[in-house]
Amino acid sequence: MLKQYLQSYNILTQEDIDAFLDLIEAKRLQKGEFFITEGKTSKYIAYIKSGIFRSFYHSTEAEEVTYCFTFQNTLITAYSSWINQQPTTENIEALTDMELILISYDNMAKLEESHPNWIKFFKHIAEQEYINLEKRIFMLQRESAEVRYQSLMQNHPEYLHHIPLQYLASYLGVTQRHLSRIRKNVTF
Repeated sequence: MLKQYLQSYNILTQEDIDAFLDLIEAKRLQKGEFFITEGKTSKYIAYIKSGIFRSFYHSTEAEEVTYCFTFQNTLITAYSSWINQQPTTENIEALTDMELILISYDNMAKLEESHPNWIKFFKHIAEQEYINLEKRIFMLQRESAEVRYQSLMQNHPEYLHHIPLQYLASYLGVTQRHLSRIRKNVTF
């Protein structure tokens, strides 16, 4: 799966991928464990072989605000912390048991030096993530909670099957009670 994921971007050569595969390590997390917590510096980027992560931060009222869910066959890290090697303000929690493939920051830096296609690859990933973030911000600012929920159902039905309602409500920017009302009124 990992190899196919990397090849699907048509950026990396087989030599680039082989060099990467020599530097990775496997890791498992149990449901409820954290990939990273606020105050820590991101030292790893992970490919998710299986499982679901929830990314959240604490508001000024100390409430958890879920802003992202990440599923298998994607990469994850506390990105701004990874880039600047400063402590993060986010938490990345396993919502299910997880199987991960990790590469360290130091090994990735060495890989980028010896295989420049990795710089192109991560630039492409960063651009995609920026576009996704922009879409999410626009959705939160422009659309009603009902429209956001309908969009979620159409574009990410897997969220509704695998993620607890309190996290979905936070992700949508509504209370759990409001989400229950929306769910009763929205039909497809």
